[in-house]
Amino acid sequence: MKLFERDHTPSKTRVVVAMSGGVDSSATACLVHEAGYDVVGITLQLYDHGMAIGKKGSCCAGQDIYDAQQVAEKIGFPHYVLDYEQHFKKEVMDDFVSSYLHGETPIPCVRCNQKVKFRDLMTTAKDLSAEALITGHYVQRIGPDVGASLYRAVDHKRDQSYFMFATTQEQLDFLRFPLGHMPKTEVREHAHRFGLEIADKPDSQDICFVPDGKYVSVIEKLRPGSLEPGKIEDVHGNVLGEHSGIINYTIGQRKGLGIGGGDALYVVHLDPTNHRVIVGPKEYLRCSYVQLKEWNFLEAPKVLAAKAVLKVKYRSAQEPVRAQLTWQESGIPQVHFLDEEYGVSPGQACVIYDSSNERILGGGWIAKAITDFNNLY
Repeated sequence: MKLFERDHTPSKTRVVVAMSGGVDSSATACLVHEAGYDVVGITLQLYDHGMAIGKKGSCCAGQDIYDAQQVAEKIGFPHYVLDYEQHFKKEVMDDFVSSYLHGETPIPCVRCNQKVKFRDLMTTAKDLSAEALITGHYVQRIGPDVGASLYRAVDHKRDQSYFMFATTQEQLDFLRFPLGHMPKTEVREHAHRFGLEIADKPDSQDICFVPDGKYVSVIEKLRPGSLEPGKIEDVHGNVLGEHSGIINYTIGQRKGLGIGGGDALYVVHLDPTNHRVIVGPKEYLRCSYVQLKEWNFLEAPKVLAAKAVLKVKYRSAQEPVRAQLTWQESGIPQVHFLDEEYGVSPGQACVIYDSSNERILGGGWIAKAITDFNNLY
């Protein structure tokens, strides 16, 4: 395994591996150690689940920390646990709550990469005189040690590039992703080969601090009194029912609206100021373009002048769709969809790829989605 383009003697090259306690990061650490590098494993204590759900001593992350420690002990490299709970709460959990209360649909995993893993952990790695920070993300870094490009993983089913749009070029120069060219089956085979007890550990399916998927209860705990009732209205202002809090709804939602039968209705707009949930036929979800905020571009200057047809993802689980990138006179980027797109929600990320669907150009957070509902007003 070669991590650097320039000559490095692995045994004299220290690298830090971010270890979550899962199969991917554990196998990554073992593979890098097997290649002869001076590995230091670091696990971040990010949250106490009890703080979120109100049960003292309930830290579901405890097992993951133990699993990471066991891997490091078995293979024979140092491992440290760093307490980032307060920082994680401020930068990720509080942001998650505020986003929902503003009628958005947040992605805390991107914030975690942006504010914690690829910023603070990277600083720690450099303080330890490491040459690189290694993670188990399924994404490819292709190119020289300085000025590399970011690409989707070979296994598109495992690809995590959507969560990496905020990665800066400076960070990318220091990061390495050994699993980007492997399918998950191969990663598990390596875990078995190394004799890891966690080789068959299931993948996490939920947000780490919402392991049961019940994000509303977490929001209530972190922000008491946030569930304010309001009206459910149609697009013409007719009241159809009541709700117990807009955080129970997301743009594009159809089921669980609590307004009885009839024609299919979808959540087309959330009005947090007046605590209104607006529903309507699917056509009101049709989105023509989005405006971005907190954008980050790795290679945008190469495509702006030509107004090329690019590919974008505005949800993590979708395949990229056709779009063009333009800029307002104020300098704000806009992504214009070339085909009909539905259910685009503020708070999500819009990640931009080149026309090949493979290289990540950058992206931003969706500040505003211009839909057919917006055109009513």
